[in-house]
Amino acid sequence: MSIDLLIRDIALPDGRKGIDIAIHQGVIVEVAPGIQAEAGKVIEGEGFLATPPFVDSHFHMDSTLSLGMPRMNQSGTLLEGIALWGELKPHLTVEAIKRRALEFCRLAIARGTLAIRSHVDICDDRLLAVDALLEVRAEVKPWLDLQLVAFPQDGYFRYARSADNLIRALDKGVDVVGGIPHFERTMQDGAASVKALCEIAAERGLLVDMHCDESDDPWSRHVESLAYETTRLGLRGRVTGSHLTSMHSMDNYYVSKLIGLMREAELHVIANPLINITLQGRHDTYPKRRGMTRVKELMAAGLNLACGHDCVMDPWYPLGSHDMLEVASMGLHVGQMTGVAEMDAMFQSVTTNGARVMHLDGYGIDKGCRGDLVILQARSPFEALRLKPARLFVIRGGAVIARTPKVEAHLDLAGATSRLDFTRP
Repeated sequence: MSIDLLIRDIALPDGRKGIDIAIHQGVIVEVAPGIQAEAGKVIEGEGFLATPPFVDSHFHMDSTLSLGMPRMNQSGTLLEGIALWGELKPHLTVEAIKRRALEFCRLAIARGTLAIRSHVDICDDRLLAVDALLEVRAEVKPWLDLQLVAFPQDGYFRYARSADNLIRALDKGVDVVGGIPHFERTMQDGAASVKALCEIAAERGLLVDMHCDESDDPWSRHVESLAYETTRLGLRGRVTGSHLTSMHSMDNYYVSKLIGLMREAELHVIANPLINITLQGRHDTYPKRRGMTRVKELMAAGLNLACGHDCVMDPWYPLGSHDMLEVASMGLHVGQMTGVAEMDAMFQSVTTNGARVMHLDGYGIDKGCRGDLVILQARSPFEALRLKPARLFVIRGGAVIARTPKVEAHLDLAGATSRLDFTRP
């Protein structure tokens, strides 16, 4: 057998070790120990972990890397971030948005993230961000799957032109219908926006992903409407509720009912640990709420829960390097998910679970899947979460598109020199 790429001696997230992976014409053709094949290129895996690419299922690429434009968020709050974005929008250009987005995509690829769902603000009547990110989507397609959500940042009803702009964005080729019901003027308007937006998605055969209940208010319960409309319109498995931070403040009895409705609707859920714990709970003194949705309980109920990075160096979050392992690590710490199975679930929240949210075809490390994977300088998902290690190889369609040298510490102690790579063989 002659193949394009042979990766020898790697570990897999399911615990298998000493595995080889053969990739030919962009597709995985065999996953087994001791593959015998002539290969155009061979990578010695040295027992390190090969994982499907990282997936960021919730991001805002139109605002990324805009930190300090037009000024810094002095309070660090969500509302000042929204106000800052409103100040910046009149000065945006397609070229500037594209430049920042393409630089960000390079950063993401180097980190092993090869699929991103990005919300794009449609409350700028010029739709500059839509046009820019549609161009970016086409340009990065060989290396990265970019899915775009039509996001009415200023409210579907609250901003007068949102309804028209959303349809225009979808007609241009935006993939997913978005919303922000908790930002409408009234609870009734929020529920009505969920109904209207889900009906648009059902009519067009599109997916739905709504910023939903990103609040400390336990009475912000629009995810209930989202679950109802999903079931009513036959959209099971096609709808995502993002953030859902109000669930951390709801009483347990109501949540027990709510989770059942969400499970019946087969909702996907996305938590954004880095941003949720930074922006929520700002009105609390002590005890101070953690600000993240009930990740552990939602996973235990069988819902597909993924985690997103949400922001990198923008009006809402001044930090970040787009390391999805940092996202998962923060999520497991805040959610107190340090059990063995729980840590494995959090690794999946930035890999396979995100792929389910985005309905990615051919994702995984199995025969017949796309030849996309990342080799980490770690030997298990647990170790990857602990170390957030170097991405030794990032592979797309059987071609290496990014490499990072091994990270080693060189010690000189008591006259003896030694090396330490932090992993546990």
